[in-house]
Amino acid sequence: MTPAETPADVPAGTPAGSLVDRATTAFAAYQAGDRQRLSELVDLVTPLLWHTVRAQRVEHEAAQDVVQTTWLRLVHHADTIHEPQAVLAWLITTAKRESWRVVRTARHDRPLPSDDDREQLPDLATPGPDHVALQTLDGQVLWQHVHSLPERCQSLLRVIAFAERPDYGAVATALGMPIGSIGPTRGRCLAKLRLLLDNDPHWGDH
Repeated sequence: MTPAETPADVPAGTPAGSLVDRATTAFAAYQAGDRQRLSELVDLVTPLLWHTVRAQRVEHEAAQDVVQTTWLRLVHHADTIHEPQAVLAWLITTAKRESWRVVRTARHDRPLPSDDDREQLPDLATPGPDHVALQTLDGQVLWQHVHSLPERCQSLLRVIAFAERPDYGAVATALGMPIGSIGPTRGRCLAKLRLLLDNDPHWGDH
């Protein structure tokens, strides 16, 4: 991404105190000279960037490099982002473009795993809510069924579960979904998950 390529803002209408608002506040302070606020921004946004990168079929080790590269580019181009509220969209767009570059490069070495093969691979993402949930029997059952859902549902539920206060604008940008479809899609995915759990004799049996 060149310094001039600042993407459009994340869709408006997000709730007060959302990820967009908090990222904007931290980045504005960083631009104003409070360099310590960058750490706050990293802590806020890295989980969403991680899931954004992994959703582009970037492997675990490479995903770490992509996220790090994204932050380095922000440091280099911070002065070119004239609207602090655009920082979240800028980061997501940069992470996606770097992911696509990494995936294209990887194709020269070996083919990407098929969807069927990917379902057999362990989830190598950094510890998140699924990792914590797996400490209980119900958690094991829950995430076993989450893994059986369509990939779109898995990605959506993971991002929403990971965020302290889900920001539909940020989620839409990260997953490439229309913001108006996030709520209905989430509802359908949760309905599918509820049906699977209701039909599992091990759910709640501990």
